[in-house]
Amino acid sequence: MASSSETARLCVRALGRRDLDGALVHWRAGATVQLPGQGPITAPGGLRQVLETLLGAVPDLRVEELETTTYRERCVIHWRARGTFAGSGGLAGFPANGRTLDVEGAALLTVHDGQIDSARVFYDRAGVCAVLGLGDGRHGRRRRAATARIGARFVRPLRGGEARVIAPGVWMVSAHAPASMNVYLIAEPDGGVTVFDAGVASMGPAIAAAAARLGGLSRVILGHADCDHRGGAAGLAAPIFCHPLERAAAESAAHQRDYWDLGRLGPLARAQFPLLFRLWDGGPLSVAGTVAAGDRVGGFEVLDLPGHAPGLIGLFREEDGLAICSDVLYTLDVETGRSGPPRLPHPAFDQDVEQARRSLLALADREPRVVWVGHSHPVSGMDVPGQLRAAAEA
Repeated sequence: MASSSETARLCVRALGRRDLDGALVHWRAGATVQLPGQGPITAPGGLRQVLETLLGAVPDLRVEELETTTYRERCVIHWRARGTFAGSGGLAGFPANGRTLDVEGAALLTVHDGQIDSARVFYDRAGVCAVLGLGDGRHGRRRRAATARIGARFVRPLRGGEARVIAPGVWMVSAHAPASMNVYLIAEPDGGVTVFDAGVASMGPAIAAAAARLGGLSRVILGHADCDHRGGAAGLAAPIFCHPLERAAAESAAHQRDYWDLGRLGPLARAQFPLLFRLWDGGPLSVAGTVAAGDRVGGFEVLDLPGHAPGLIGLFREEDGLAICSDVLYTLDVETGRSGPPRLPHPAFDQDVEQARRSLLALADREPRVVWVGHSHPVSGMDVPGQLRAAAEA
């Protein structure tokens, strides 16, 4: 019986030979595949249809394995796909143009008894946009106008859905990439909204559309400048603000912060995250100004909450005890994406774990009634301050 890594390699090698039967034989009937923008599909039939479309668009498609990391039944395979967008069928509504495809991606597989039971697939969206004829896939009016066409089939889960009301004068746009990314829109007294945190790059159009329906976008304020919180800002036509200690990171071309230590992650997450950082990031930003503790955003007070990042900020509204706190805490496991009780950020991504602990206790001292976070669900219910203190002291 083939191991998890052997099964993944055999599947990719068959795709490299354009042998669909040889690739699909490694999938269990009824296996689920999560492809960006298409929702769950079922193997083998649904997966065959997707692959046939891709092979028709790129007749000389070549797929190769770059690296494979396995832990028990879970496997991450880092792959590269190359070919020419010259097929007769086009792709995502775009006609073939003869451009060269050269993109990398990753697949997170679950394998039992030599057959693939489930998969989540990620790829370099910017590279695909470039092949379709959208410049570098990140900037420009043409890219933003066409994103809706691409997203209808390929990137909807990463783009974000409709804005929903979470409190008076506050809305949220969320996306799944693969864990939820939350962006907040806050009504301003003079009209329009401020965006707090900007999610990942592909969320830009959804954020812009939500802001337009709410009276227009006044400004963007970053809770901090990690790639999954600044990513969508590059596609928004509004001035960008952050804490002074986050400005250098916001304006940097680097996808990762210099204090991150991916060695503290498990082997699967350690292999997967570098690719995700590239997919999430929108690139360096031009920062128009800064905000810090005591400033006002709508009806909220800005709080300094360093630790996870040196200039991480949150927002607090005294009248209803509402806090929006970016990554001062998580309500999910960053390695699995599963939601759970509140906890400190993962130490792999913290500048100063003990300072992060102190910041969470300081937030608890404000006695919030509900705390909305950068990822997943809020902290609410009975004794929210007690829940925060328990997370800080764990």
